[in-house]
Amino acid sequence: MAHTIHVDVVSAEELIFSGEAEFVALPGEAGELGIYPMHTPLITRIRPGAVRIKLSGKAEEEFVFVAGGLLEVQPGTVTVLADTAIRGHDLDEAKATEAKKMAEEAMVNLESKIDYAKAQAELSVAIAQLAAIQRLRHKR
Repeated sequence: MAHTIHVDVVSAEELIFSGEAEFVALPGEAGELGIYPMHTPLITRIRPGAVRIKLSGKAEEEFVFVAGGLLEVQPGTVTVLADTAIRGHDLDEAKATEAKKMAEEAMVNLESKIDYAKAQAELSVAIAQLAAIQRLRHKR
């Protein structure tokens, strides 16, 4: 039997995923992170992108899009506290494309630096979501 680690992915609204996994990969602030069982304890911020969870004893991966948040790793547990989290099968490409378009338009029609920062953050999330959709599509 393979060694596993318990993984919880939680958004502000609900528990998105809870279960045993052999491996977790997600977008850390300084780059892609790979977490195996018995990983060194860690707390870091995460960027918008895909959380890939290799389920214990299964060939497929669970796929969750997160729009940033925090990651806590303990030797037997990985907890992802996401600002927003969407299950891979619930991602909507048309909605993400529209959000990207609106963020790009907001960056052109700026009134202050705060507006620019907000639009830039929204654009970053939309681009990451579209990239996650493309990645998920190629896995199927």
